[in-house]
Amino acid sequence: MTRRFKVLQLQNRYNVSAADLAEQIVKALPGERYEVTTAFLRGRPSADEPHSCAPRSVYFGFSQAATKGMRLRVLWALYRHCRENDYDLVIGHRFKPINLLMLLNRVLRFPACVGVLHGLGEFDRRYRQWVTRGLLTGQWRFVGVSRAVREDLLGSSCGMEPGNTVQINNAIDIERSEALQLDRGEARARLGLEASALIVGTIGRLVPVKGHIYLLEAFARLKQEFPAAQLVIIGDGRCRAELQACIDQQGLQGRVHLPGTLDDALQYVKAFDIFIMPSLSEGLPLALLEGMSGRLPVMGASIDSLKPILQDCGGLMFEPADVPSLERQLRNMLGQPAEAREAMGRRAYDYLRGSHAVEDFRRHYRELIERMLERRDV
Repeated sequence: MTRRFKVLQLQNRYNVSAADLAEQIVKALPGERYEVTTAFLRGRPSADEPHSCAPRSVYFGFSQAATKGMRLRVLWALYRHCRENDYDLVIGHRFKPINLLMLLNRVLRFPACVGVLHGLGEFDRRYRQWVTRGLLTGQWRFVGVSRAVREDLLGSSCGMEPGNTVQINNAIDIERSEALQLDRGEARARLGLEASALIVGTIGRLVPVKGHIYLLEAFARLKQEFPAAQLVIIGDGRCRAELQACIDQQGLQGRVHLPGTLDDALQYVKAFDIFIMPSLSEGLPLALLEGMSGRLPVMGASIDSLKPILQDCGGLMFEPADVPSLERQLRNMLGQPAEAREAMGRRAYDYLRGSHAVEDFRRHYRELIERMLERRDV
């Protein structure tokens, strides 16, 4: 009888959703061949929150303070758990879980180890570079969730090189995304938007790093030139008052809409004519991919995580935190005939299908893990 491989997937903080890529890794591993445990150092789901799709979940329940510094209590608990379960493969997401597993690997000698990095700059600190180089062994493989993240890892001076560091693009479940989306008329009706308006839209938390203030200022410069244009920013956060003050100061009442946080915000994507992402920094630009799933033309700041995607999908780019640059490209997009924008949207959708489908994501992870375990006794 074929033995099932035992897999631990470790994350710092509980944050499970249908779009969570860690959950897609679980789904990539067939139950008849893999026995997956998902574990979280901090947090646990409340009664109305989703649970991991893994057959087994472990919540260590540590405080944020406990996961900083030496983390001896965390290391001891993880050591006992891993020793008792004798895992064939461990997967860590982001620096802290990866670092903890690298430390434990010196004692427990896991047969195979995978580190998944979701953003840029995880190894910018010299201490992190030094400790990672010292703990790196041949059992480790690293995954960058985009071309930009992989290139960042390869340049990090941590011992990551083409032979142990791969790119597996972040992805979305395109079928699920499309099934959630309301048609244009209903989406606009629910948001209280005019049927004839030309809508520029985005989805994201109202926090400084998302760059919404620069989008507002650029949009204000175009309000007379494009009287049918309106802007919708779905989300909430600490910058809401600042954004509302800008709306009032620029006379954008009725032209800019802040509907707040909406359940399954993806369902409103087709209310937009253009999807824009003015972020100053992003790790996983899933919102941009979701915009593409609605067959929308896309725009974004030329930051490292967005630039390769926008280049490949035919989107428009502007300099981050640069209002004149954003204004020029927004004018360019708003001035396009509807047919041209629709063609851009189709190209973006085709790119999404070819490069960021969740089926390919799962297959790439499954193939990586199977290669790493192929020498194990089954």
